[in-house]
Amino acid sequence: MKFLKGLLIVVIVLLLVILSAFGLLKIKTNKILDDYSNIYKDEKYQQSYLIDDIDVIKQDVSCGYAVIELFARWNNNFDLTENSLYDEYGKVVTSTGKSFEKEMNKQFSDYTTTMYKYLKSSELIDKVYNSLSKGIPVPFEWAAKYENTWTLHYSLIIGIDVASDKITISNPYGYLEEISIDEFISRTSFKAYEKMPAFLKLGFAFGIFEKNAIFIVEKK
Repeated sequence: MKFLKGLLIVVIVLLLVILSAFGLLKIKTNKILDDYSNIYKDEKYQQSYLIDDIDVIKQDVSCGYAVIELFARWNNNFDLTENSLYDEYGKVVTSTGKSFEKEMNKQFSDYTTTMYKYLKSSELIDKVYNSLSKGIPVPFEWAAKYENTWTLHYSLIIGIDVASDKITISNPYGYLEEISIDEFISRTSFKAYEKMPAFLKLGFAFGIFEKNAIFIVEKK
């Protein structure tokens, strides 16, 4: 009887922790979805930017490693590849945002990579725009489809044209992708991710995965 009572208490506590985590996630999600419509009238955002010397590759090991390879190629380093990273570690070490940030800082010592998460939509767009205006592409996390199945995915933002309502992305699924700013926000906030599995929802609730997350790279 005591065992069952103790088990019941543990279950109740776990449920309360999970419910609390989901409640906090909802609050954070609501905060990031602000109004960014003023960007279409703001003079700051009228200049378009496109980094057109970025290769398109199809990932072989992982999207995180593929984005690092893309960034390396942009930085004229053709030795750093998905396979070289896998050979170095014997596994994938970029499955979370913080681990991706750490690896970017390790591999590109001439730059400082800073992860920003749960940015307001307007802040997210502004940081992307500022980085592209300096000619530096932006790694980021978002919801993407692979063969009609939603996934959590890393890709590289290489262009923005607010006047034309267009963001250009080098997607390591093997293609360039041009989407509207609304769709971009829908996918970085993961609103677009239909029927997200429970384990992924728990991952967001407990901070393993992040929404509106980008990695700003700056020259030291």
